[in-house]
Amino acid sequence: MHRFDITLKLLLQGPSAALLGKLSGGKVVRWLEVESLKVEARHMDLLCQLADGGLLHIELQSTNDPDMPLRMAEYGLAVKRRYQKMPRQIVLYVGRGPMRMADVLEEGGMNFRYELVDFREVDGEYLLDSPDVGDNVLAVLARLVDRRAAVARIVERIRSLTDAARDQAVAQLGILAGLRGLENEVQEELEKMPIVVDLMENAVFARGVQSVEAKAKVEGRVEGERTFLRRLIQKRFGGVPGWVDERLVGKTPEELELLGLRLLDAQSLADLMI
Repeated sequence: MHRFDITLKLLLQGPSAALLGKLSGGKVVRWLEVESLKVEARHMDLLCQLADGGLLHIELQSTNDPDMPLRMAEYGLAVKRRYQKMPRQIVLYVGRGPMRMADVLEEGGMNFRYELVDFREVDGEYLLDSPDVGDNVLAVLARLVDRRAAVARIVERIRSLTDAARDQAVAQLGILAGLRGLENEVQEELEKMPIVVDLMENAVFARGVQSVEAKAKVEGRVEGERTFLRRLIQKRFGGVPGWVDERLVGKTPEELELLGLRLLDAQSLADLMI
């Protein structure tokens, strides 16, 4: 799921994000950090603030997890603790098999619910009509009148992109096509492009996949350095206030390393984070 997960996150946070608008019924005004919202070493996938002030949590799932209701309840409470409000929660299922997860957790007097959306029931034609190529690529996972014709339309859109953007879109399309068994259709359409692309062996596809995975490695390294720095701050000053956490989010590895060096001489958290 790792490559699928990264690809879907990047596409859902794209400039158009037509799918997000369709699912939420609102406009995303900002994406919120989720690194600190861990439940049993798990990170939630996507969390954003909508124009009306509400929060939307989207979890991406390619398998039927029997513990999904419990996970979603834990995530929801973690968001409540951090942002003082419960989010609207959606599990976006992208797997091949039938969706068989429950959307409710009932224990004693508690009744917790969230939304389950099977991507195959999403209107793919709506995504195909979007001006954003990222939305077009997502359409391969959705409900389509003619899958081969849809793939042809997507590849035609990709064809008009510049080299770097085209490489990335090809990689993303190839990855998501694997979730729907459309690899052959995608390969056949790509072979009609001026530059022939072999999804499994050609360097163009490999570069695209590597760029997606490289981003994940960088994010993983930053998260590890941030976690380590938080532990040092906690040991030195006895705790990590929320305002310090907020300032640590978005720091580059170099900035985090600099903070680690300043920690040696800082007399207070204000001195450290100035």
